[in-house]
Amino acid sequence: MDETRHQYIPALRFGWLTRLYDPVIRWTMREDLFKPRLVKQVGMQPGHRVLDLGCGTSTLTILLKRRQPQSMVVGLDGDAVVLARAREKVAEAGVDISFDAGMAYRLPYPDRSFDRVVASLLLHHLTSDNKRRALCETFRVLKPGGQLHIADFGRPHTFLMACVSLIVRWLEETYEHVKGLMPGVIRDAGFTYTEETGCYTTAFGTLVLIRAGKPEGGAGGSEGRNGTS
Repeated sequence: MDETRHQYIPALRFGWLTRLYDPVIRWTMREDLFKPRLVKQVGMQPGHRVLDLGCGTSTLTILLKRRQPQSMVVGLDGDAVVLARAREKVAEAGVDISFDAGMAYRLPYPDRSFDRVVASLLLHHLTSDNKRRALCETFRVLKPGGQLHIADFGRPHTFLMACVSLIVRWLEETYEHVKGLMPGVIRDAGFTYTEETGCYTTAFGTLVLIRAGKPEGGAGGSEGRNGTS
């Protein structure tokens, strides 16, 4: 448990704030605006297998399933308390979603398991090394031609957002995000293209949406350029 605690930063940095996560995200991150846009961007089709990486309390996971009920949606998170809340919300919503406990940089899935992977407000919780491992793992579990869809902090696009980002950098692992380095980090994992598809002003800084693709001929195994261990 102690080892895991040092490998990622809990929601809102401190575990005791987890119970406040849903209302905080709803009111500070414009959740009602960016999450439906992200879900639409994913482009789910009947029969698709979709992984919500770092699913949190399952707000996005439920939206994904409702968008395409004939898909298989899986949520993964490393926080047992958060997963318990996720399962409660899914039961209340009456949708069929499975959940797994695990870390983004050590995924418990075989190669080529998913058509889409979605990571909303996850990567900035990971250390720089684990961001890279998580992206390589994501590349590995995606099928050839699969896509990664990200919503996370990005380069500040106004002076106000630049000031806010200084505070967020103290709370989270956002250096690569606010410096605009994430597209390069994503490509280093093996993805052949990255595209920024949206940009939002939030209480915690600039939020961007990113789409990245795995080539049609992508091989299985240790596929990312940096590999995994």
